[in-house]
Parts: sequence; structure tokens; C-alpha cells
Amino acid sequence: MSKKISISVVTLGCAKNSVDSEFLLGGFNPESFKLSHSQIVEKADVLLINTCGFIFDAKQESVNTIMEGVKLKNQGHVKTLIVFGCLTERYREELIKEIPEVDFIFGVKEQKEIRRAILKTVNIYSEEGDFRLLTTPSHYAYLKVSEGCNRKCSFCAIPSIRGEYVSRTIESLKQETESLAKQGVKELILIAQDLTFYGYDICGKPSLSKLIEQLSDVEGIKWIRLHYTYPKYFNSELINVIANNSKVCKYVDIPIQHISDKMLKIMRRGADRKSTIDLLQKLRNNVPDIAIRTTLLVGHPGETQKDFDELKQFVKDFKFDRLGVFPYSHEEGTHSYNKMKDSISKKLKNARVSEIMQIQQDISMELNKNKVGTSQEVIIDRKENDVFIGRTQFDSPEIDNEVIVHKKNMKVGEFYTLSIIDAQEFDLVSK
Repeated sequence: MSKKISISVVTLGCAKNSVDSEFLLGGFNPESFKLSHSQIVEKADVLLINTCGFIFDAKQESVNTIMEGVKLKNQGHVKTLIVFGCLTERYREELIKEIPEVDFIFGVKEQKEIRRAILKTVNIYSEEGDFRLLTTPSHYAYLKVSEGCNRKCSFCAIPSIRGEYVSRTIESLKQETESLAKQGVKELILIAQDLTFYGYDICGKPSLSKLIEQLSDVEGIKWIRLHYTYPKYFNSELINVIANNSKVCKYVDIPIQHISDKMLKIMRRGADRKSTIDLLQKLRNNVPDIAIRTTLLVGHPGETQKDFDELKQFVKDFKFDRLGVFPYSHEEGTHSYNKMKDSISKKLKNARVSEIMQIQQDISMELNKNKVGTSQEVIIDRKENDVFIGRTQFDSPEIDNEVIVHKKNMKVGEFYTLSIIDAQEFDLVSK
């Protein structure tokens, strides 16, 4: 029996990139290829690097990873090196010129071309399919409901990389969900660059609520989680679905970026302080136990100490359940890059990030202490040494709090009702 040709994919960046990698790997016949997904570059006949090009740090990580792949190739451990994704979409010509050791460079929408290049290189031809080879644990998966974005936020390069918003049909998404459920997926995480805009390009109005209702009919799916919900199209219908559909996690990721009216206008967010607070309060009033996650951006051109103090005070007052904050990155092709000077120092940006995260750390500790003595439904994600690690419905994989479980004979991927006996700043403990 001839040795299988090894294909390894390294994925950088967001979950949307991970889904792209999963479909790419799923397009190869496992009878002819040894398929793997790795967090780091590794020996392989064909090494693919799915890059991120969103902000400076992500771009630097992508370049460093490519150079690690080049090193393996020069040592004879990689035969064919392929780079694709957001970084190559933005800087294809520069990469071709600067890193000639890369055999093929593709953009974000060239999956078929990548497959053809690999098959031609290894001299094997097989039918292409739309199967997904999951890179997540088998009990949860991301469902990318659309591609691209129509927003014109001042700081964001995604529309220039991914193009305009294109929704997938409800029928195709339900079919994919049914396939995932048959593979053992129990938690479905809906993702898009702008989830609440879903369906607008198809029928002239947001259709996320209708999509959720259809997906919740799929047998085997127990949790449906919502990520990247842009505030503007977050309507009452969607809030009702979150409140009343038993499969929808009482959790929502709704990036507000800032709270200062001046900064929201500069950022071209299409919202102001009042509408943002009204929406957040409406969510809490209608779904009392909801966990709200948000993302903030500090150090954007024009942000004064007064603007930052206003944001800090709002974080203290509202007490988000989950929160991430990032320093502004001056990105080519964005409105801010073209119209504004990157006038705030990196040192000050990072200091503002640290201030917000210290506030959130204290809030998280307080909220977690309130859960001690309660019972929570927990899905087990993995085992680490002598403990199991799980999550409640109020936490998304990899980015949110976890539950450390001191029990034996538990099964990864199963749900358990557990008593919370202790709290840490970003974790709960059960015994």
C-alpha cells in the first residue's frame, strides 16, 4: 500500500478562518491523503498556512508563521508550501516578491484553486466535495452564515478583504447543521462579520430569527450560540427568540467598540450612546439571566482622556459579563488610515487596554462569586491532568470563562448539572 500524502493546515485568526480551513481539508479524499490541522507548522508533504491580516499584531504573527514554514521547507521537511487567507488578499504582490520560497499564494475566495494546485502538484486527482473536517472538538462547531461585510467602520479592513455581504441560504445552512449533528455536534456557534445583518441581501430585511428557528429544529443540536451581532439590526424579534427558544444560549456577543458619542461618530459605527445603552438594557430586561459579551477599541485617533474616562465609567456601571479590549491599529485601506493621523502612542494605547481589563477582572470576580452555591449545566470540553474543563451556556469556547471540574468518570462532549463551589477571576470551580 502506497504511503498517503500528508496535508497539514495551520489556521491563524478568527473562527471564520477556521471554517474555511475545515472546508478546504474536507475537499480531499482521506483514502489518498493524511489530513491534519495543527496550531504550529509541522512536517508535511503539503503545508498550508491560512493567514490573518486584520491588525498589525495578527499580520506579524502570520509573517512569522510563514517564515517558520519556509525554514521547514529549506530543511527538506515540507515539499510544497502554500499560503492563503486575509494577509495574502491584502498583500499578495508584496509576499510574492519578499518570500519567493512560498510555492503558491492565494486569497480568501480561492478554495477550488488551492485544491487544484495541490492535486496537480502531487499528481493525484479525486472528486472535490463540500465535506467539513472539523478542527474543533467534535461536540461543537462554528457555522459561518455569510461572507463579507457592508459596514464602513473607520478602523476595519475586513470589507476591503472579504468584499460585500453575501448571506448563505437558510436551506444550505440547515443542511450543513444536519450534517454536523450527525457527526456528533451538540453546540452550534453562529458566526459572521455582522450576524444581525443576515438575510438582508436576500429578502430586504434581517432574517436571523427565522434562521435560528429553522436550525433549532435539527435533532441533536442542544445549544445555539450567537457571535458578532452588530448593534444596528438587533431587533425585538431577535431578542424574543433569545428569550424564548430553549436551544438558544442566554449569551450574546455584541461588540459596541466605544460609548462616547464623539468616538462612535468618528468610528462610523452608525450608533450613539443612547441607542447603544437602550439596546443593552432591553436585552437585560427581556432576558434577565443573559450574559452579554462585548469588544472595545481604545486609542483610536481622536480619543481624548475624557472619551476614555467615559468608556471606563460605563464599563464600571454596566458590568459586562464578558469583555475584550484591543488597541487601535492603523491599517492601510481604512477610513481612519486615509483621513486621520495615528496620534496616540502605542504605550498609551496599551495602558488604556490594561486599565479596562483590570476593571473587567474585578467585575468578573464579583459576578463569578455570585454563582457560588448555584447549580449550572456544563458541557465538558476536555480533560487536563486530573481535572475536567467545561463551560456553561454563558461562555463561548476559548475566549470566555471555564468551569474546572474535580470529578472522575466524566465524558468529554456530554452535559452535566454541577454545583459551583468556588470562584476565580475568570473561572468557576465544581467538585
